[in-house]
Amino acid sequence: MSNLDLAVQFFLQITVILVFCRLVGLVAKRFGQPQVVAEMIAGVLLGPSVFGWWLPEWQQALFPWDTTQTVRDSQSYLFPASQLGLAMYMFVVGMEFRLDIVQNNFRTSILVSFAGMLAPFGLGTLLAWYFYSSTDLFCPKTSLPEAILFLGASLCITAFPMLARIIHFKGLTGTRMGTVAIGAGAIDDAAAWCFLAVVLSSFDESAKDAFWSIGGGLAFLLVVALIVRPLLNKFSSWMLDSGQQLTDAGLVTGLAWMAMGAWFTDSIHLHAVFGAFVMGTAMPRGVVQRQLIDRIQPLAVALFLPLFFTYSGLNTRIGVLDSGYLWVLCALVLLVAVAGKGVACWLAAWCSGISHREALGIGALMNARGLMELIIINIGMQRGVISERLFVILALMAVFTTLMASPIFDWLMPKGPSAVPNSADAEVAP
Repeated sequence: MSNLDLAVQFFLQITVILVFCRLVGLVAKRFGQPQVVAEMIAGVLLGPSVFGWWLPEWQQALFPWDTTQTVRDSQSYLFPASQLGLAMYMFVVGMEFRLDIVQNNFRTSILVSFAGMLAPFGLGTLLAWYFYSSTDLFCPKTSLPEAILFLGASLCITAFPMLARIIHFKGLTGTRMGTVAIGAGAIDDAAAWCFLAVVLSSFDESAKDAFWSIGGGLAFLLVVALIVRPLLNKFSSWMLDSGQQLTDAGLVTGLAWMAMGAWFTDSIHLHAVFGAFVMGTAMPRGVVQRQLIDRIQPLAVALFLPLFFTYSGLNTRIGVLDSGYLWVLCALVLLVAVAGKGVACWLAAWCSGISHREALGIGALMNARGLMELIIINIGMQRGVISERLFVILALMAVFTTLMASPIFDWLMPKGPSAVPNSADAEVAP
């Protein structure tokens, strides 16, 4: 396929993806689901599991997929575009992140985070042992410790970007509930990526790769906190014109720092989203922060993120679960995921002094796996850690736990964010 043909195909794909995501969004809204969940479902529907099963010729024509990787196909341009959108959105999430509220609720975030890691990891250890010894869901070259670490990471993970969008959709940005959930989710996901780094380095028989990922990530946090953030604050006025409006040079400066952060964390195998998020937290607060968000968020949310969900949907083939036994295993994984994450985070939040209802809301939010789960299992299948069947099982778990988050939260918090204690904290920090 020539470059011109690729461009023509790409524009047609964008048209179909955007229109279809909005149509699914209209249906999802009637069931109390945010647009982000609709996009996740739309991605699966456009893939081989539904569209490819119903109209295989049409699906292949719209999303050409070459399993031999001898020609350029949908992966060659959907993937980088989706990663750019993901990084842009996480940059916005970082700029909206209230460090002051995290500090005020640090103990609760840590407790919820630890509960959200230890419980699912413990249950995941038992599941991994059973899958490893009694099934072929893991690839033959995967060892038992690698299987335990990978499945534990998959069950520990929280849908960090998706969690941020649900919190924004529910009007919880800046509240204690929203900030505790975001803080705990960030810690959980960072730990899960560290687990994944150990698995991948074990596959490569190189401990230095894991050290580079974990040590490089910690060094990156220190450099951003101690050097980049003070530097940007000192020269923030340069990003504005005489009328206190963000200049084009200021916008480019913000995007360049985002790209630099995404590049670095991706290069050390912690994924681009973390670098973009951390760089977002370093942006100067106030006028610069608000105008960067206003300029970047609409394009990232409306255009780029739907591309990621479609790309992930192209890798999800539900038809490989071709026996009742595999569907029982799928239900078991879902049960373990909900009990290990949602229930454990609820109990931890409640024990830390948060009201019972608010703690249940945090547990419901933390239980969503969504986007980050899709990222980690795509890596696992590409590197030969898990089989396609385990990929689909974990993808379905991600879809269902994310679908559950919004209705359960609405049932627990019928009055919305106004019923949440400390919602006055939602005012934007100067």
